[in-house]
Amino acid sequence: MARRPYVIDELISAKAIAARVEALAKEIEIAFAGTDKLIVVGLLRGSFVFIADLVRELELPVEVDFLEASSYGNEMTSSREVRILKDLRGEIGGRDVLVVEDIVDTGFTLKHVIGLLESRGPRRLETIALLDKPSRREVDIKATWTGFEIPDAFVVGYGIDYAQRNRNLPYIGSVRFTE
Repeated sequence: MARRPYVIDELISAKAIAARVEALAKEIEIAFAGTDKLIVVGLLRGSFVFIADLVRELELPVEVDFLEASSYGNEMTSSREVRILKDLRGEIGGRDVLVVEDIVDTGFTLKHVIGLLESRGPRRLETIALLDKPSRREVDIKATWTGFEIPDAFVVGYGIDYAQRNRNLPYIGSVRFTE
């Protein structure tokens, strides 16, 4: 796929993201107070920066695992067909689990992942998404915690990519095509 020329307009600053991650961590600590260990499951690849910052803020015993699901490939819109590319390494049966997602768009990926993980019998399963784009939702799903609600724009940065580029931006930016 050839990439069209584009520019990136800052949508959410690095400072705003850091403040929100800190606040979300406090809410999660309260919700999971008393847990013997919270298994934090990052959905790769877009959540890797968010999960790193979030677990550093958590004052809870945590174990980190990853699951890779794809419904986009290198496209800008969801195929609505969710494929699991990498499964968890550890067991979650009877455990407290927090699924970390970068963005909830159509909702297909998060719904699929929740169904898969619930079938494995966790004691508790909650979700957190850095970004929520409710205007694009096609299935009835909402994360337990959300960092920011955003408009219907294609975004990059803070781990989120466009065709494997721009993950390293410290902020969330909106892609604007120049042709």
